[in-house]
Amino acid sequence: MSRLALVTAIAAAGQDDDLSPLLQACTERGIAAEIRAWDDPSVAWARYDAVLLRSPWDYSERLDEFLAWCERVDARTRLINPWPVVRWNTDKHYLADLAARGVPVVPSAFVEPDMDALPALQEFLAAYPDADEFVVKPAISAGSRDTQRYARAQEFAAANHLARLLDEGRSAMLQPYLASVDRDGETALMHFNGVFSHAIRKGAMLQREDALNLRAVERITAREAGDDERRVALHALTAMTARLDLEEPLPYARVDLIRDGEGQPQLLELELCEPSLFFAHAEGSAERFAEVLAELLATMQVD
Repeated sequence: MSRLALVTAIAAAGQDDDLSPLLQACTERGIAAEIRAWDDPSVAWARYDAVLLRSPWDYSERLDEFLAWCERVDARTRLINPWPVVRWNTDKHYLADLAARGVPVVPSAFVEPDMDALPALQEFLAAYPDADEFVVKPAISAGSRDTQRYARAQEFAAANHLARLLDEGRSAMLQPYLASVDRDGETALMHFNGVFSHAIRKGAMLQREDALNLRAVERITAREAGDDERRVALHALTAMTARLDLEEPLPYARVDLIRDGEGQPQLLELELCEPSLFFAHAEGSAERFAEVLAELLATMQVD
């Protein structure tokens, strides 16, 4: 029987709704799955045939420590998804990589710690004169932490927010706020082994001047993904595979899209590290994912 660690974090204990259905689906397929915290020093990771990242949701607060842990685990067993993918995906500069490969990405301007906040913000606002609202967020964050939505008239408040991030040595992002998200929300498309599984709708989370916590409350419903959304999601995954020179599809990926003013889907985030997969909103989805894991573990034993 293959042994699989389902990785959470001590700080996220009991918060991951996906763990229970996945644990059951793995057991039904002969996988001895156990829930373990990445920051539990007593765990012997080499005892597992594979280690699956599920909810290490404090990683952005301890990124160097987390990535070092990922590298160690990937050297001792098989980390899912692998360490080079996690390293690339935990910093939202990856959006620039995908945009350069032709993926339609929500327009994003990166501001680095050695830059001045107010001039950088003013340059961004001049580049997007039609953006009535915009978003300031860290390039490394989880659960919308330290992310805020501003009106153009709040330029100085936004510049102060941006300056705080830069003073902490953190890269930041500026994005136009696409008003369609208030009406249509986001579409998150789950893929297992490169194959589309299901989609959900996430309601708008950012209210103006709201600073959200580590795991913000999400309003989730099932959604039928549009053909255009599925095409953009596939484009993003194909571009990611080429960028990282991967030889096979990733066991799991979530593609978050929102529509622009013309109704075209734009990539907001590509979640390859620790995304919620919303099994509760798609019957059979946990079983589909567990089947992918069972096939992967079987292939590893043959090798």
